[in-house]
Amino acid sequence: MDQFLPAISLKGARVIVIGDGEAARAKLRLFASAPSELVWRPAVKTINPPPAIDGETGARILPGRFVPPGAFSGAKFVFIALEDEARAVRLAARARRAGALVNVVDNLPLCDFYTPAIVDRGPVTIALSTGGAAPVLVRDIRSALEGLVAPGVGLLARSANALRDTVRDALPTVDERRRFWETALRGEAAARADAGDGPGTSRALIRTLDRFRDGKAEPGRVFLVGAGPGDPELLTLKAVRVLRDADVIVHDRLVPEAILQRARRDARRIDVGKRRGHHSVPQERIGDILIEEARKGLRVVRLKGGDSFIFGRGGEEAEAVRAAGIEVEVVPGISAALACAASAQIPLTHREAAQAVTFVTGQPKADGPELDYRSLASARHTLVVYMGVATAAVLSAKLIAAGRSGDTPVAIIENGSLPEERSVSGRLSDLPALIEAHEIKGPAVIVIGEVVARAPEMISGLARQAELEAAA
Repeated sequence: MDQFLPAISLKGARVIVIGDGEAARAKLRLFASAPSELVWRPAVKTINPPPAIDGETGARILPGRFVPPGAFSGAKFVFIALEDEARAVRLAARARRAGALVNVVDNLPLCDFYTPAIVDRGPVTIALSTGGAAPVLVRDIRSALEGLVAPGVGLLARSANALRDTVRDALPTVDERRRFWETALRGEAAARADAGDGPGTSRALIRTLDRFRDGKAEPGRVFLVGAGPGDPELLTLKAVRVLRDADVIVHDRLVPEAILQRARRDARRIDVGKRRGHHSVPQERIGDILIEEARKGLRVVRLKGGDSFIFGRGGEEAEAVRAAGIEVEVVPGISAALACAASAQIPLTHREAAQAVTFVTGQPKADGPELDYRSLASARHTLVVYMGVATAAVLSAKLIAAGRSGDTPVAIIENGSLPEERSVSGRLSDLPALIEAHEIKGPAVIVIGEVVARAPEMISGLARQAELEAAA
C-alpha cells in the first residue's frame, strides 16, 4: 500500500485556499458543503479591502498579496494554487509551522497530502487516489463509482446514525446488532432512502428493529434479475445493487463469473445451470429453492442470462413464488436479441427494411403448438430466433415453405457481447450449412430479415458471397 487515506472530521475545521485561478476555485467547491470554516485568499494586489463572502462556495474572502502573521493559525488544511513557486514554498513553510497540512497544487514534492477524487454522499464519503501519479485515471474510476453507489446511501447513513443508541439499547449483543444492521440497511429502508423519503427510511428501520426485538424473522424476498448477455458492463445499475445486497444467488450456467463477482463474498451461490438435453435441476425444484430460501428471511436473487421474462421462464418462477405468499421484484436485463444485434450493428427495425420484429424460440414446448410459420414468413419483418442452432434446418425449410424467400439475409451471432463473440452471415436457404461450416456451438441468436443487410460486417460478407457465386 503506497498511501493511507484517513477519514478526518471537517466539523469546525479551518480550511484555507490561496490562489486566483480555476485550480483554487476547484478546491473551494470541494469544501463548499462541508461543516468547516472556509477562507479564500485570492492573493490579488488590492490592499486591505473589506472581507466578503463568495456566493458559490460560501468562503470568506480575504484578498491581498500580503498574508499577515497569524493567518494560518488554527488551520487544518491549506491549499496553495500559485504560479510563483518560490512564494508557494514560503507560504507552505509558514502554514506547516502553524500546524496545518499543506497541499501545493500540481507540485507533488511540496505536498503533505494529495487531494483524492471523492464520491460524496453526505456522511458517506469514498476517496480515491493514485498519489498524484494519474489523476485522470482516478477521476474515471470516480465516475464509474458515482453510478454504482446508490443515491440514497447518505440519507440511509444519517437515519441509521440517529437510531444507533436505540438499537444498542434494544439489542444487547454485538452479534444481534450486526445481524440487524445487515438486514435493515439492505431492505425497505434502502429503497426509501433512494427515493429521498427521509421519514419513510426511519420508519422502515424502526419496523425492522421491532421485528428483531420481538424475535420475529424478517420476511424474505425474491428478485428475478436479468444478467444481460454476459458483458458485466451491460448490467443495469439496479441489477448491480440488488446483486450486491443478495444473501443467496440462484444462477444459471450462462451467467459468467465476472458478473457473479459483483455479489458479496459471503453470499451463498446455488448453481441450477441447464444445458440442452441435460437439466441439472428440474424447473419445479428451482421454484422450490427460491421459496425455501426466502422463507428463511433471506434476500434471494434469481440471476438469469439476458432477461428473465424473455424465454427465461421467469414468469413461471414469479408465479410459483407469489403463490407461496412471498414478494417478488423483477429487475429487467438486456436481452440477447438486443445485445447481439447492437454488437453486430444490425438494426432490428428500419424504415426501409422492417416495420416489425418478432422474438421466437427454436425450442418450443414439446407438447405445445408449432410456430406460426405463415405469419413469420412475411417480408419486411425481422425474426430473431433464440436457441435455434439445433433446429436451424427445420426452421429454414418451414419458413421458405411458408413463403419467405430463400435469399433473405440471415446472421448468426455466437457468444454475443463476450470477447469470443463472432458473427456469420449468409442467406436463409444456407442457414444449416452456415452453422455446420462455422461450427457454431455456443449460445447464439439467429437474425432473419432484410435488416441484416444493413450491418457493415454483413454487407461485406454478403458481397463476398455474391462474388464467389458469380465466379463459379
